[in-house]
Amino acid sequence: MDFAYIVLAASLIVAAAIVAFALRRPAAPVVEPPKPDPRIDTLLQAQGEITGKFTQTVTAQAELQRTLTEQIDALNKRLGESLTDSATKTAATIAGIGERLTVIDEAQKNIAALSGQVVSLQEILSDKQTRGAFGQERMESIIADQLAPAHYDFQFTLSNGKRPDCIIRLSADAGLVVIDSKFPLEAFEMLRISATDDERKLAMARMRSDVQKHVKDISEKYIIKGETQTPVIMFVPSESVFSELHYGFPEIMQRAREAKVAIVSPHLLWLAVTTMQAVLRDVKMRESAHVIQKEVGALLDDVRRMSERVAKLRDHFDLTNKDIGLIEASMRGVDRHAERITAVDFSDDSQPKLTG
Repeated sequence: MDFAYIVLAASLIVAAAIVAFALRRPAAPVVEPPKPDPRIDTLLQAQGEITGKFTQTVTAQAELQRTLTEQIDALNKRLGESLTDSATKTAATIAGIGERLTVIDEAQKNIAALSGQVVSLQEILSDKQTRGAFGQERMESIIADQLAPAHYDFQFTLSNGKRPDCIIRLSADAGLVVIDSKFPLEAFEMLRISATDDERKLAMARMRSDVQKHVKDISEKYIIKGETQTPVIMFVPSESVFSELHYGFPEIMQRAREAKVAIVSPHLLWLAVTTMQAVLRDVKMRESAHVIQKEVGALLDDVRRMSERVAKLRDHFDLTNKDIGLIEASMRGVDRHAERITAVDFSDDSQPKLTG
């Protein structure tokens, strides 16, 4: 190594210096050997110390270089592993971001499609006829899901010639339950988009006017004594419109109840039809109970007739037993007479005698 060469060179230089110093001294007498110079010993000792320190320095530097090499290798290894792990996590993160972007893209497409459907629905509901058809279809789907076809009719003609959207038959004795669909959407939209107090007042007046007109028409057309039940049901096919009526116009709901008209939302209609379904089950059970009672009465009549016939048969058995007893008594009499006849003595010297 470089340090070893340096130490060797230093040693050679020190030795050369010592030789040169010795040569410059005058020659000693031959008769007497020269005494050792203490300075040479000092120089040799210093040379040994310098050589030892250089050797220690070289060894320490080699150990330091080895330690540094190991630490650098370990650092490179950890750095490589860290970079690999970071690259893996980064790739996974990028893949996750890509998937989320795909989902967001699909969601945006769905939102765009839904926006088109909402616009289409608004266009449909802007027309009164199509809006009425929309409300009637919602009502029909709720009723058809809960009741059997025999218990309801759509567009049924009443005795006065009026045709409500639906009638429900609960029983033969009860009147018809009438349901008619109304959708005051214009007033609700005016109320929803009103920006000033004047616009809101105008929209509220329109809402009151439209709903009260619907209530009046339903009350006058479909309440027929002895034919229809009260209250008549006014179906509003929007939970939002019904909520606005219920919380914002309580006086309208009260006047409708006074006119024997019940305003219901889709959810309330479903509950009402579910209750009607339970009533129909009760009616069917009562009808079945009548049939069971009739059959049980007929069964009791049969049991009673059977009891009478069993009693007559017992009387016949008793009379037969009595006749058999009389016959048996007669047979015993015949047996006694036969035995007596058998015992008659027919000898010559005596008269016939019956023995016994």
